[in-house]
Amino acid sequence: MLLAEQAATCTACGLAETRTNVVFGDGSVRAQVMFVGEGPGRNEDLQGLPFVGAAGQLLNRLLSEIGLQRSDTYITNVVKCRPPGNRDPRPDEITACKDFLSGQIRLIDPVVVVTLGNFATKLLLREERGITRLRGRAYPWWNRTVIPTFHPAAALRGSASVLASMQEDFALVKATLDGRVEPPSESEAEHPAVQLGLFG
Repeated sequence: MLLAEQAATCTACGLAETRTNVVFGDGSVRAQVMFVGEGPGRNEDLQGLPFVGAAGQLLNRLLSEIGLQRSDTYITNVVKCRPPGNRDPRPDEITACKDFLSGQIRLIDPVVVVTLGNFATKLLLREERGITRLRGRAYPWWNRTVIPTFHPAAALRGSASVLASMQEDFALVKATLDGRVEPPSESEAEHPAVQLGLFG
C-alpha cells in the first residue's frame, strides 16, 4: 500500500525522532468495521502493530461477543507514532497525521467507523463534547456511520460501567451492520459536526 510506504518514512512531526516503528494499521482491506484509536503505546511501537497489548486483548474479546474477529476489521490510530511516555497526542501531531487517516478511510471504505476515546471521536465528528456524552448512538458521516465508544484502556482501569457501556456500543455496531438501526433523520444528517467531519 503506497500510503503505508509514505507513512513509514514520514518526518512531518517530532514523533518521528522518538519512534521505533510507524504503526500504520492492521486488518482486512475489505473490512466493514474500522477502529480508530488514539496512538500507539510501547508494545505497539516495538511491534509496529496497533492494539497488541492488554487493550488489544479486550478489543478482541468485545469483537468475539458480537461474532467478529480482529481479522474481519481494520484497526488504526489518529497518530501513527508513539507519543513519548504515552502522553496525549498534540494538535500539531494530529494535524500531521490526518491525511494518512483520511486516506485509510477512503481506501478501506468501511460501513462503520468505531472511534475509541476522545481524540478519535472529536477529530471525526468535530465535536468538543467528551466521549461520555457522545457514545451510545450512531452518527451519519460521509455515507458511513460513526459509533463512538470508550478506549479499551479506560475499561482496563477497573470500571465495570465503562466495560458495560462498551459492550452496548459494540452491540450497536452489530445492529448497524445487520441493518437493524434506523437511518438517522435528515436533521441529524445535516448537523455541522457530521457534515464537516474529517474530510471537511
